[in-house]
Amino acid sequence: MPARSDDMARHFERDRPRLRAVAYRILGSLGEADDALQDAWLRADRADTSEVTNASGWLTTVVARVCLNMLRARDTRREEPLDDAARRQPAATGTAADPAEEAQLADEVGIALLIVLDTLGPAERLAFVLHDMFDVPFDDIAAMLGKTPAATRQLASRARRRVRGVPAPEADPPLRRRAVDAYLAATRGGDFDALVALLHPDVVLRADAAVVPTPEPFAVSGVQRVARGAMASTGRARSAAVLLVDGRAGLAMAEHGRLRVVLRFDFAADGRITGIDVIADPVRLNELDITGIS
Repeated sequence: MPARSDDMARHFERDRPRLRAVAYRILGSLGEADDALQDAWLRADRADTSEVTNASGWLTTVVARVCLNMLRARDTRREEPLDDAARRQPAATGTAADPAEEAQLADEVGIALLIVLDTLGPAERLAFVLHDMFDVPFDDIAAMLGKTPAATRQLASRARRRVRGVPAPEADPPLRRRAVDAYLAATRGGDFDALVALLHPDVVLRADAAVVPTPEPFAVSGVQRVARGAMASTGRARSAAVLLVDGRAGLAMAEHGRLRVVLRFDFAADGRITGIDVIADPVRLNELDITGIS
């Protein structure tokens, strides 16, 4: 039976938790997800729904289209300098969201998943989230993207490979993965002594100009100085995950589901960390190959 406007309002409220989950996984930001739902309802309320027979499916499509537009608009800002992006953050991340709720959602979805999703193009991200997480048929997704079902399957397949990742290569032995895991645990826990134990006496930390920001890239050396610098990022480490960065175990840190900082590591033969590259420049971030670890 076709949905009347008052019925559609009831459907929307009934489906709101699911629609919000769809929007959050596509966008990675609770504030943006809530903005997407508000925009989607305004569109649905103005639309002629007399021919709609599957209200839940139709509302999912409306929300997904709004999210796709937001992703495409976001892509045009990916190469802004980090300080410029920070000034525009309220507009980019939508209405204010409860930080505790957003942190809980990120834990439930998986920080690593959100970070890898942020490296995908809008079409790949939409295809993967809708099909693999919410069982939306490829035919329906293809109509949203203006592509064939076969092409949409390929988009989801490419995204799936990035999200699931590949086993760490032999050139990056488990010893290094354990060191990165331990580095993250020590940084999150504020365990200075544990962090010092992971670092080589000649360790060097190099950061690009977008990290602080500073006019130029900078470097610090020595166990104590590097460890103190790492302790200063304890808060950010809570939204970090161990991922493959250019085929090697590294750390990626997110903010509102957006990739913000990546750490690449160099190691001595005994597994201690000899170098840390801290990358925050959006152009450099876009050049990195970041995937999950299976």
